[in-house]
Amino acid sequence: MRKWLSVMFLLLAVLLALPAWAQTFAIRAGHLFDPAKGTVTTHQIILVKDKKIVEVGPSVAIPGGSEVIDLSNEWVMPGVMDAHTHVTWGAQHFKDLDYSYVAEGTGLRALQGLHTAQILLNAGITTVRDVGNDANFAAVDLRKAIDAGWFTGPTVLTAGKIIAPFGGQSGSLPPEAGPLWRFEYYEADGPEEIRKAVRENIFYGADLIKLVADSNDYHYSVEEIRAAVEEAHHAGRAVAVHVYGGEAADNVIAAGVDSLEHGYLLTDDQLRRMKEKGIFLASTDFPASHAEAGGEPDSKEAGEVIIDRLKRAYKIGVKIVFSTDIVTEYKNENRAEMTWDYLAVWRAAGVPNAEILKCMTTNTAELLRIQKTRGAIGAGLFADIIAMPSSPLEDIESLRKVDFVMKNGAIVRRSQ
Repeated sequence: MRKWLSVMFLLLAVLLALPAWAQTFAIRAGHLFDPAKGTVTTHQIILVKDKKIVEVGPSVAIPGGSEVIDLSNEWVMPGVMDAHTHVTWGAQHFKDLDYSYVAEGTGLRALQGLHTAQILLNAGITTVRDVGNDANFAAVDLRKAIDAGWFTGPTVLTAGKIIAPFGGQSGSLPPEAGPLWRFEYYEADGPEEIRKAVRENIFYGADLIKLVADSNDYHYSVEEIRAAVEEAHHAGRAVAVHVYGGEAADNVIAAGVDSLEHGYLLTDDQLRRMKEKGIFLASTDFPASHAEAGGEPDSKEAGEVIIDRLKRAYKIGVKIVFSTDIVTEYKNENRAEMTWDYLAVWRAAGVPNAEILKCMTTNTAELLRIQKTRGAIGAGLFADIIAMPSSPLEDIESLRKVDFVMKNGAIVRRSQ
């Protein structure tokens, strides 16, 4: 008896030491959209194992024991990416955002980020670039928790603390209030301070670097921005810069950043220079209704400016990435529903549906430097896959009806 027990324990030990067999999925895709090419192929099989896509084609052999997922009546595409988010930050109105610096600790902000990130993932937004305002690196901890498998969530890339001149992005405050913004920002003036801030950000886990160029009457010089670009690029990080227009935008473009955030007041000449340098535009195209709900004055006029700038940027040929910058609440919508409200702005700017989908996937993957692992459906890439019952090429609003979400080869949502 003891001999048999010893053998059984030995076998159990061997089995426990072996890696668990991963589930293999075979997805029957009725319509498979390739955003890079803007083409659709029909009746394809997507074979998924160990988080990644193994093979794609019309006659892929399905291994025994695979779970077959029938999406033969669906439109299938890579997961959506949002290139400008603040998942750990939010308020009822824009004017209340500074209050969060003193009212909400890093732990609470991280939990808010998890809540928001899971809402986005469930809707088909599988990758987010969080560009700061995350307290004391809450988004870094959120990314680590998701990557460790403790929670289900999208791929998160984060900028850590935003680097800004004195005052951050706060309005004029009395000296007695103290530098509240330092909870959210690295205050850096001059090239050397900026280099140090970049290094600290990277040390604490930032995936990219974010600067603010023109939130006050003063703004960063070309030399200052270039210092950030050199330091970040040497460390393999991209640089994003918040700027609206004017001389500050000239400096940002001249410094050779990777992406310009917002750019609502960019001229055609500035947009052409961005195209020449390969600088992406994270256009954050707020619907006027959202801006009005957030307490933004002249929201209708601002909405018209945003549409005009997006129209000109697309016509000139700037690389654009889909981006939202949602930080306030709107009606009874969650963050994902608010995200899809931005589609109306893109339509109003005359951007074709195929191009919108490219800006949501291929373009963003390139900016985020993950195009070799995500942003498409192909062998060797992570299986970030979504599906919906009608064609987003014919009606971009079909994205509101996503009913299948797979993240890293695991099923997050399936309505069938």
